Amino acid sequence: MTLGVAIVGCGLIGRKRAAALPGGTLVACADTDAARGRALAEPYGLAGAASTRYQDVVTRDDVDVVVVATTNESLAEVTRAALEAGKHVLVEKPAARNVAEIDPLIALSRSRGLRVRVGFNHRYHPALQRAREIVDSGMLGPLMFIRGRYGHGGRVGYEKEWRADPARSGGGELIDQGVHLIDLARWFLGEFTSIDGFAETYFWNMPVDDNAFLTLRTVGGQCAFLQVSCTEWKNLFSMEIYGRGGKLAIDGLGGSYGIEKLTCYQMLPEMGPPDTTSWEYPRGDRSWALEFAAFADDIRSGREPDPGLPAARAALHVVDRIYRTSGLVAGSAP
Repeated sequence: MTLGVAIVGCGLIGRKRAAALPGGTLVACADTDAARGRALAEPYGLAGAASTRYQDVVTRDDVDVVVVATTNESLAEVTRAALEAGKHVLVEKPAARNVAEIDPLIALSRSRGLRVRVGFNHRYHPALQRAREIVDSGMLGPLMFIRGRYGHGGRVGYEKEWRADPARSGGGELIDQGVHLIDLARWFLGEFTSIDGFAETYFWNMPVDDNAFLTLRTVGGQCAFLQVSCTEWKNLFSMEIYGRGGKLAIDGLGGSYGIEKLTCYQMLPEMGPPDTTSWEYPRGDRSWALEFAAFADDIRSGREPDPGLPAARAALHVVDRIYRTSGLVAGSAP
């Protein structure tokens, strides 16, 4: 069965989603900017199926899945409308601006028996997929801690974009790139029961954070040390996963972040220099297509998506706590 897909939000991410729909066919799109909506629709022969109102597309009979790729202030609103229309939803991270917005979506999706996947596409990057396989194999032994850094350097006028408006974004760098790092750390270590850290604005003249520093711990004492930054003048992605028997290092995400690379350091019984194996992934980013293919399987099999809304809630709970502690944006976590 081929799934009929509507995309709401026809900017950069919406265009990436439209080009990566294995198992799905784009049938409609919507954007408040009519020209942007037409620009996405026309290459697919759908000029007449572009609307400036999301309500027009989420209620169509030929739509099975709604991809929500709007700015943050509209994510929860459009997701709710799609669920109320009986559609499955792939919503971009962070899925909402805070926990208070996401909890009703969890309840609604469960009551309607509908699937919602959240766009934490970094889980589908090849280095991270291979890292997951190695961890699951037991090669590293019990995990101890994770050290992660993620950042970019902004651009001229960054402080005037929608991400710098807390009413639209819900926060700054922490809710933007930070939720990816939080989700990945949780994917490997499990739930975080202790949340410490702070968010700060060091450089950009904006009312949201440009850096955040987190120390997250599980009930078993495993720890994630995370930093996200939009004063990272050379774009950077780095995640190191430490086990009692070895270490994994993931560097780069392709493009301006550098070639994606995974290095495995396996300890020897006599200690000393470890056995080292590296893999490089220069072929580009297929995470969007892999993620949608997994969602199509979720729908066909009746499987609960992972990451879904509960994973997004877990990340937003961390964000809310850090923002409340830092006094930058009021969080809603208890």
